[in-house]
Amino acid sequence: MTAATHSTLFPRDSGGSQCSAPPSGADAVLDGLDPEQREVATALHGPVCVLAGAGTGKTRAITHRIAYGVRAGILQPTSVLAVTFTNRAAGEMRGRLRQLGATGVQARTFHSAALRQLQYFWPKAVGGPLPRLVERKVQLVAEAAAACRIRLDRNELRDVTGEIEWSKVTQTVPADYAAAAAKTGRDTPRAAAEISQLYAAYEDLKRDRAVIDFEDVLLLAVGILQDRHDIADQVRSQYQHFVVDEYQDVSPLQQRLLELWLGDRDNLCVVGDASQTIYSFTGATPDHLLNFRTRHPGATVVKLVRDYRSTPQVVHLANGLLAQASGRAADHRLELVSQRERGTDPVYTEYADEPAEAEGAARRIRALMADGVPAGEIAVLFRTNSQSEIYEQALADAGIAYQLRGAERFFERTEVREAGAALRGAARFGGNDTLLDDVVDLPSQVRAVLSTKGWTTQPPAGSGAVRDRWESLAALVRLAEDFAGARPEATLADLVAELDERAAVQHAPTVQGVTLASLHAAKGLEWDAVFLVGLAEGMMPITYAKTDEQVEEERRLLYVGVTRARVHLSLSWALSRSPGGRPGRRPSRFLDGLRPGSGTASGARAAGGPGGIERGTGGSEPGAPRSRRRGSRSPARCRVCGRTLTEAGEMKLMRCEDCPSDMDEGLYERLRDWRAGQAQSLGQPAFCVFTDKTLIAIAEAAPEEEGDLARIPGVGMRKLNRFGADVLAICAGQELEAVDEAN
Repeated sequence: MTAATHSTLFPRDSGGSQCSAPPSGADAVLDGLDPEQREVATALHGPVCVLAGAGTGKTRAITHRIAYGVRAGILQPTSVLAVTFTNRAAGEMRGRLRQLGATGVQARTFHSAALRQLQYFWPKAVGGPLPRLVERKVQLVAEAAAACRIRLDRNELRDVTGEIEWSKVTQTVPADYAAAAAKTGRDTPRAAAEISQLYAAYEDLKRDRAVIDFEDVLLLAVGILQDRHDIADQVRSQYQHFVVDEYQDVSPLQQRLLELWLGDRDNLCVVGDASQTIYSFTGATPDHLLNFRTRHPGATVVKLVRDYRSTPQVVHLANGLLAQASGRAADHRLELVSQRERGTDPVYTEYADEPAEAEGAARRIRALMADGVPAGEIAVLFRTNSQSEIYEQALADAGIAYQLRGAERFFERTEVREAGAALRGAARFGGNDTLLDDVVDLPSQVRAVLSTKGWTTQPPAGSGAVRDRWESLAALVRLAEDFAGARPEATLADLVAELDERAAVQHAPTVQGVTLASLHAAKGLEWDAVFLVGLAEGMMPITYAKTDEQVEEERRLLYVGVTRARVHLSLSWALSRSPGGRPGRRPSRFLDGLRPGSGTASGARAAGGPGGIERGTGGSEPGAPRSRRRGSRSPARCRVCGRTLTEAGEMKLMRCEDCPSDMDEGLYERLRDWRAGQAQSLGQPAFCVFTDKTLIAIAEAAPEEEGDLARIPGVGMRKLNRFGADVLAICAGQELEAVDEAN
């Protein structure tokens, strides 16, 4: 293929002057590499497998390898294709290659490389222009659902879309989806048969409209290379040498495309670490990396274990985590060796509750910044994006700028905005809202409103958008509980004002600040100081990790988090969710045998030396926000069977609808007659005095004292002051005229 053809098929990367002069000769490219990195750089022939642990300089090794081959005249720049998984990683690789004088080398993602090939070869292979690429497939999935008469809400649409994406990268056709999902143990968001039907309808829609999606780019590239040997030969004549970074994340479809690019040649260098496989839910599998030597018996295998990123203390913890792992990936783990000077020991901290944990992290961050650690070199990493709100608030309260990576800010999420609008509407109705009028405490009011938006007492099964939405709503419920604990007399309007204030503060733009990110979003990044938070059972490993392999992937996720830290590492957990809650949680099982004292019955020991378990003091320090110092009220429970109540009507009755009632029928009728008279004299509907459910609850409880009446949902302070004397008199069997005369 000529140079002109190359520029059409893969236009050279543009822009950017070199940051420094390239090395003067080929051997100079090898300067500064350690022995193993040098071995990688000089292994230019045949299959090469680089097993590279976290922080061992793998990108340095492979870019110097390419540059050394180019500078030595062994590799032609235009014959090299380096592929990785993110545009950021590809851009970093291109920049390093330019600095090393290896211009002309292509460094792209799998999708970018495949798309360029499709655009070039489509007219020849199929005819006409390449079909339009649909960047967001959710709308098409929604139309497919409508055609199948299957109702999906916004979050179910996202989850079903994810299942379609998984099917395509694992090369699963619609008819085989149910069997493939069952075989791999996937927790499907809908019945497998329904998803199979939706998947088939989605593919039909795309075909009818002559459009393709992101996964089709790889599928069509594979199809053309398989069917058109002349085109495959043309691609292979262009590219003679391949480098694949993050090889543990390759999907079956990407592996098939790579095999077609290679043909019967073996000039392939792969780089990866099975211990950093954390995207299996998207179709990624480390099997290709682990089986590389089986497929290529004569391969050169180099292990990079010299860790230049983290201190010995951080590396020791990372190695300890993997030493307890099981499974095939664990059998191929790499024992890292830190190349840095000794630093500080990891800090383990146990807190009473989650708000105290967030405040504790903020205080430590402020202390690090006072010691000279830049805010941009500090990160707080958590398991799910729904955990971000409490840390956003804690940092905002402490006046610390932050940036959220890989997710929307909490108050910008669609479900949070919708919930806020619903709460604002309910607050506007005040005492005349039929849903909330007789729910006395603020947390129960919030639960009642959010139950109309999808909140339930139990989380939905599995992961995905539906679970993410529930987590966001549950975070609002917890916030309401904490707020009511600090301000027992607060109304729904007060809470809405608090939410608006928080949203305003957290929407303030930040340029340089502490990074908040999920563990998945932190992959490939590093900071001087890392706070791993929420490390309690149920969150790490996440509660829906059921199988052994799912649990082991959670361990690998924590390993990725640990290895993001260069110097300072803090690990923390909370014994309860809310202030005043039952301290029933335990630290993550992954820390057993690693955190000091975890072999004892108590599972921890008081701080007293380096590496000890510290006891977070919660919100009791001076300056701690009032909203986090007091305990929150418990959820509403049935007074008969004890079940947690979620429906507004049940909350008003203080019992399940189907639990037996001990209502005094005569008392109920007297209360109804009294309510009718009050409503007539006030010129308001009867429910504005008390709803039927509240009257039933009063008739069942037959309160004798003001305190007993106040505890009945629907009898707030305003109604207690206004109607309390009358109601208590009726319950006592007194005639109201006699009460009036006495007064």
